[in-house]
Amino acid sequence: MDNASARNMWGDYLDQHLEDAFHEAPKTIHFCNNEQDANECARLVKQGIKRATSPSLLGLQYRKERLPKIGDFMVVTDWEGTAQCIVQTTKVKLKPFFSIDAEYARLEGEGDQSLEQWKKTHWEYYEKELAQFDRVPRESMIVVCQEFEKVFER
Repeated sequence: MDNASARNMWGDYLDQHLEDAFHEAPKTIHFCNNEQDANECARLVKQGIKRATSPSLLGLQYRKERLPKIGDFMVVTDWEGTAQCIVQTTKVKLKPFFSIDAEYARLEGEGDQSLEQWKKTHWEYYEKELAQFDRVPRESMIVVCQEFEKVFER
């Protein structure tokens, strides 16, 4: 882990959870592609409102990132990289964009938590994410629906 704040939080977590001492080091992430939304999402995770994230499969493939799996840990940071909390993945499903439902949109916990808002904001995100690879989102594109639970915060 390159991020000292995340490394320190992971160390604090391990002090209390020796059973995870041999677990792979967590990924350090901030949500979204701008400071305001990243900080808001970190706050929502800490409050237990945001319990899912949805990267595009294409984005993961182009960035050469592996698929998340159940049991993975992530240190959630704000935009500046300050660790806010640790979450653990509880469920991963691959779904076409068009099949995302209102229940899943509520798990994301952002905005008014409606499906309409989820689709609008995520479509805009996927457009920006995929543009750097000369790709565009499609209704049939695969979304990685990753659910998690907060397991640690200071």
